[in-house]
Amino acid sequence: MSDVENSVNHFDTVVVGAGVSGLTAARLLAQAGQRVVVLEARERLGGRLWTDRSGGTITDRGASWIHGIENSPLADLVEQLGMKTVEFTVGGYQPDSRPMAHYGPDGKRLSAAAAEAYVADIHRVDAALVEVIAGSTPGSSYGDVVEAALAQQSWDDDRTELVREYLRHRSEEQYGVWIDNLDAHGLDDDAIEGDEVVFPDGYDVLAQRLGDGLDVRLEHVVSRVAWTADGVTVTSDRGDFTAARVVVTVPVGVLKSSEFAIEPALPEPVAGALDRLEMNNFEKVFLRFPKKFWDDDVYVIRQQGEAGKWWHSWYDLTALHGEPTLLTFAAGPCAVAIRDWEESAVVDSILEALRRLYGDRVEQPTRVDMTDWQKDAYAHGSYAYMTVGSTPEDHDVLATPIDGVLHLAGEATWTDDPATVTAALLSGHRAAENVLGREVPISSIPDQLPR
Repeated sequence: MSDVENSVNHFDTVVVGAGVSGLTAARLLAQAGQRVVVLEARERLGGRLWTDRSGGTITDRGASWIHGIENSPLADLVEQLGMKTVEFTVGGYQPDSRPMAHYGPDGKRLSAAAAEAYVADIHRVDAALVEVIAGSTPGSSYGDVVEAALAQQSWDDDRTELVREYLRHRSEEQYGVWIDNLDAHGLDDDAIEGDEVVFPDGYDVLAQRLGDGLDVRLEHVVSRVAWTADGVTVTSDRGDFTAARVVVTVPVGVLKSSEFAIEPALPEPVAGALDRLEMNNFEKVFLRFPKKFWDDDVYVIRQQGEAGKWWHSWYDLTALHGEPTLLTFAAGPCAVAIRDWEESAVVDSILEALRRLYGDRVEQPTRVDMTDWQKDAYAHGSYAYMTVGSTPEDHDVLATPIDGVLHLAGEATWTDDPATVTAALLSGHRAAENVLGREVPISSIPDQLPR
């Protein structure tokens, strides 16, 4: 490479990854006067925030929700950017709070009284779980603490199993992992303040606005980040980029893959924190139907019992999509089992479960959209979870600046609300402040975006 080319590829900071975390860091650094380049392997912005607009529809295949808009910097930013939102408060796998249709193991809808009793049992065990988790020993799984909390209730087997089943599904749907593989503290962040909202115009508007005017190099696949106290060299399939500092925002699945190297290797305690986090197995399936066959004014359909082992929850997105639409999740063991299935086989399996509840009213869907994050080379899963033996602090430890040169950011590096766009945004903000060595207000972003 000539001296001219080398000078062109030298920057104050290189940001690896054009998801919300990387774009936030790059935006704040650029606004502070730094020369910044963002290297992105995909042909688009957003990373795991991906809106599919094919066929004239809008489908968020990646992130969908803001999980709680009260005291949320993300909600504030979205409002400042003028992004349209629709309230849809079901993202925390709540047993109630919004209208839900609960169906028993026999496939019949629970009466209001039976549903109320079932939900009360869940809340009772949840209250017990707070103390059980706080007193659990290191190395306990979420399954362990659930069993301890259930044992305190002295219920009969059938009553106990219904709540156990619900908590297994919550582990799967919240973190895409079997209950015994999630640390006891793996759902400590499972608190939502205020309504949740989704985006009828697509969540990727956020990424597009954050990226406006930045130097983003798409289809640049980074394979190596070499760092010393004096600076970094980032190797991509389209050449090397040098800088004083680097902010790496790739998912945990990429950080742990053989296709991405950090040299020298991450030191402790950062390396240990990374070892204790893993990517999950979690996919979305959107089904659009000719007409609604489920009850009006219901946010969620839930199925109890063995018939709901895989397909137990369907979310009514009709108001969002403008046509009868249900969203369900293949999560944890289900996602692993169907990983290599044809789409038609997955749809048949889902429809069989729905027909058990609604009979012949269930028609073939007019369109199906199914994600495949498990096989995505630039993600290796949807988001990270805490393996047994990890601690909540591992998220923040992963973001420990290394020699003031190497900075990691992304949803997995934020303890208070990991696995969310909020975490990605705030981790990118923190990385920018660490690079600059001073505070920069995240609220300054909209003021300096191109109009």
